[in-house]
Amino acid sequence: MFLAYFDESGDDGYPNYSSELFVLSCLYMHETHWQDNYNSIVNFRKFLKEKYGFPIKEEFHSKQFVTDKNPYHGKYDTGIRRNILFDHCSFMATLNIKCVSVVIDKKNINRPTYHVLKNALTYSIQRIENDLDKSFGSERFMIISDEGRVSKMRDTARMLQRINYIPSQFNYTSYRKEIKTLIEDPLPKNSKESYFIQFADLMAFIVSLYVKRNLCREKLEWGKRLLSVLSYNEEIQLMDMLKPCLNTKASNKNDYGIVYYPNQ
Repeated sequence: MFLAYFDESGDDGYPNYSSELFVLSCLYMHETHWQDNYNSIVNFRKFLKEKYGFPIKEEFHSKQFVTDKNPYHGKYDTGIRRNILFDHCSFMATLNIKCVSVVIDKKNINRPTYHVLKNALTYSIQRIENDLDKSFGSERFMIISDEGRVSKMRDTARMLQRINYIPSQFNYTSYRKEIKTLIEDPLPKNSKESYFIQFADLMAFIVSLYVKRNLCREKLEWGKRLLSVLSYNEEIQLMDMLKPCLNTKASNKNDYGIVYYPNQ
């Protein structure tokens, strides 16, 4: 069985929203790799503690940390925040995991209503099932996510197990293929208590930086706080660092397998 941990960047509102992009990222691993991955993360957190003074049990929330917001404000200078971010990406690539990210570009949706989280989760579940079908045959997976969105995700997961239409790559029709490998309802887990959800948050954050500068029809600017730590084009370096753990077959539209909707 596989364990799939989810987190997001941006809000899932539409047509009213505070962020133009919604990014839903997932990291998944076989149950037999969970303990080794966990032990590696604990050792990595000990390294961060020894080198930078970052507490082992403190939650790492990527955007708030890099932009020097609470609860990190004033504790780490610009250079240390940059180094810790790069260390996270370098380390994450060594874990025995796979990652899928789905991006909904809300400013390009020409519909009066659109269920952002529902569609992002649908695209993600479909990619995970495709990967498990091709690589592992009869393996199943379950979803673990931060407590705040589980109720919304539950309805979508149940629906996909009953009925699921997939657009054809060759014409404008679709075919029906229910999700077979997902078991149980999505289970809640406080992100403060899960290193894996925190790494899903990291993935969503880095993907959002990349998409803003490289996939959006019109490039989106980063904030001043972020630009004090990173320069434009370094998002590509970070994505390249993460590439060993990406499911690059999730989409053939870019080098990192990012599922971007609406398609350009």
